[in-house]
Amino acid sequence: MEALVAYIRSGRPDLTNRQMALMIIVYRTPGPHTVRGLAATLKVSKPVITRALNTLSALGYLRRQRDENDRRSVIIAHTRNGARFLERFEKLLQPAKPKARKPATAKKA
Repeated sequence: MEALVAYIRSGRPDLTNRQMALMIIVYRTPGPHTVRGLAATLKVSKPVITRALNTLSALGYLRRQRDENDRRSVIIAHTRNGARFLERFEKLLQPAKPKARKPATAKKA
């Protein structure tokens, strides 16, 4: 819960579950990634992926690039902004270090 509150207070863009899933898949699984492949992985339609990619591209978190081996295909690629976003988000998810406790004092009877 603390991680979610910290994320909301961070001022970073609110991503939908689909957008966050795309970020994690693209950054944490071996590529190359295509719209068709991402749609199959998430079991959604290609237009759903396209809409999410439009938003993530506008935020600078992912970008589309032509596949050099097949100019008809588009590969979904990483960006520095996207990598930074995920690094910061992962830090929010790390458990906070416990605060040092004051030594217990003996209670007088």
